[in-house]
Amino acid sequence: MSDTPLNVLFLCTGNSCRSQMAEGFARAIAGSAATVQSAGIEAHGKNPRAIAAMDEVGIDISHQDSTRLTDEMLGAATLVVTVCGHADEHCPVLPPGVRRVHWPLPDPARATGTEEEITAQFRAVRDDISARVRDLLQEELRS
Repeated sequence: MSDTPLNVLFLCTGNSCRSQMAEGFARAIAGSAATVQSAGIEAHGKNPRAIAAMDEVGIDISHQDSTRLTDEMLGAATLVVTVCGHADEHCPVLPPGVRRVHWPLPDPARATGTEEEITAQFRAVRDDISARVRDLLQEELRS
């Protein structure tokens, strides 16, 4: 295990859906073993459907803030996970020693169709994020 505490920053365009869900899962799974934050290149507010999808699996993200990325967040991070192409393309240069991972997740906020179809997209992205966060934390906290 590394001597440096794990500080994960999930980065998205607007910090309203995917990064919020990733933060919620990481906080629930890692507990005190890691510091977890999420931010956006911009801050778009929290998406009610993301909150509802997470509530279905017993994780309350309604208290999390939709925040804009700051230099302080980047400076504290040991791992940055971009969860969309826009954030990956616009991610600032990271400080030395900060690792970066990219997860090309679809944006459920852009889903169209019936309410059931849109909800299904949120659930699919949520479940994908859950599996990715579990795998990531298992790897990071073991190393």
